Amino acid sequence: MTQRQSHQEAEHVVRLRAELKQALSLDLEELGLIEADSGEYESTFIGVHLKTAFQPIYDAKQGEIYGYEALIRPSLFGTLGSTPEFAFTYADQSGKLVQFDRVCRSQHVLNFRAIHQENGLLFLNVHPKLLLEVSAHGKVFEQILHQYSVPTHRVVLEINESLIDQDKHLVAAIENYRSLGYRIAFDHVGNHQSKLYRLWRAQHDFIKFDVSVIHQAAQQPSLAKALGGLVHAVQDLGSTPVIVGVETQQQLDIAIASGAAILQGNFLAAPVVAKVLNDQQQRRTSKVA
Repeated sequence: MTQRQSHQEAEHVVRLRAELKQALSLDLEELGLIEADSGEYESTFIGVHLKTAFQPIYDAKQGEIYGYEALIRPSLFGTLGSTPEFAFTYADQSGKLVQFDRVCRSQHVLNFRAIHQENGLLFLNVHPKLLLEVSAHGKVFEQILHQYSVPTHRVVLEINESLIDQDKHLVAAIENYRSLGYRIAFDHVGNHQSKLYRLWRAQHDFIKFDVSVIHQAAQQPSLAKALGGLVHAVQDLGSTPVIVGVETQQQLDIAIASGAAILQGNFLAAPVVAKVLNDQQQRRTSKVA
């Protein structure tokens, strides 16, 4: 890289940080955004180093990628590996949960732009505590998406409804997000905490079954047969079922036999950085077809 190119890239990152400062309402010094040698954007916020990984979600009937779930990969002090749950708990205890979430989402959007696909969906997790901030928080994120040319209808917000105590908060959050153009996915449906009556009381575009569903279906033939009924029930509600946690050929066969078209799991593709996704797509698609 020439000295001129290096200088231009440095100026680009400075401009980008300034834009995010305005959108996120953060002091510039709080957001350590860098463009790594891999071309991926990384950041450091409240001492937590953040990288983005994407896991492809496949359309088994079309044999192509349907979308990507963005996952944060945090580490402490740049060396100690951590989990998203720990990082968000730490941000919450530090009084920076809203800002931390905005940093994560913004970084996901920046890295999502590196994926050469014009129509794929971006699946993002929503922290349950931030549902109460849905009006202001959603509009700020809408501004970020608009700034980086990702329309809200390409964004699917994943809500773990089992962690929401009050129905009215869940319904209000969904109505607000949908009014801004986002799509909604209920996540972890089928775990022991799920409130199944919410499936027909609240609007949603996707139902993502808990990973335990496909794993247990592989162990219990009766559940494998019943899975088709669950898939059709979700479809009858006007929603799209998504089977996640597919880790073996047996689980893939069961998922396809159930009638579900949208599948996700490490057997199909593990989470990776945006830079390598295009190379993986051709190799992984053949397993689904």
